[in-house]
Amino acid sequence: MTFPDLLTLNAGVILITMIGLWLVDLRLRDVSFIDAFWAFNMGLVAVVDWFAADGDPTRQALLTGLCLAWALRLGGHLFMRWRRQGEDRRYASLLGRLTARGLPGWAASLVFVFLLQGVLLLLVSLPVQIGQAFDHPPVGPLGWAGATLAAFGVAFEAVADHQLARFRASPDSAGQVMDRGLWRYTRHPNYFGDACVWWGLGLIACEVPWGWVALAGPAFLTFTLMKWSGAPLLEKGMASTRPGYGDYVRRTSGFIPWPPRAGQSTAR
Repeated sequence: MTFPDLLTLNAGVILITMIGLWLVDLRLRDVSFIDAFWAFNMGLVAVVDWFAADGDPTRQALLTGLCLAWALRLGGHLFMRWRRQGEDRRYASLLGRLTARGLPGWAASLVFVFLLQGVLLLLVSLPVQIGQAFDHPPVGPLGWAGATLAAFGVAFEAVADHQLARFRASPDSAGQVMDRGLWRYTRHPNYFGDACVWWGLGLIACEVPWGWVALAGPAFLTFTLMKWSGAPLLEKGMASTRPGYGDYVRRTSGFIPWPPRAGQSTAR
């Protein structure tokens, strides 16, 4: 099956999945669970391509296995967080603005949450689609380097999420800034790990013909995390609710892990 055929198949699978999730939203009246299914659906695309494509078996195993490990871990984490915390105020704010302009709530959630995320998901998952579409060449040094980077990213993000969850669970952390563990070296270690996963998968895909096109996926994801809906919205909220967050920003790298700037206090 060629890449255009795979893309068409994946688009159909994701369209059906997103409409199904939207129907669930109509009953729950809360779209926030979509964050978990963003990850789960990435894994779904990888598995669909594993069965449908005729690519190099080793490359397919690397792309599917690493994507699935990332998807199940992150999706499970986000799903449990949604169950604990309930509706995400970012989505409530977005849908509130759209309905205030006269758009029906059902249409706002369908178009601007589920269908939009479906389109973006197909873009970000280009590495697992393009990389599985070709049966040549065999996995080489670049592919193995990408697999190492992706595996590192899965572990790095998992550790960051675990550290943050433990911090939030402690009563002593109320109103405090998380600046311990990996969070001492970057304000967004979970985002950094996420980016490493997809850049790693992109490097694996780069070895196939036209594989460089797959890098559009991790490039867009990194832009989203750091410049669009990730860090900017999160940091805006943190700055208004955490008195020490400004100092944390001044001493701590925004993305790539780096030792805290000299002359600033750090957590013990």
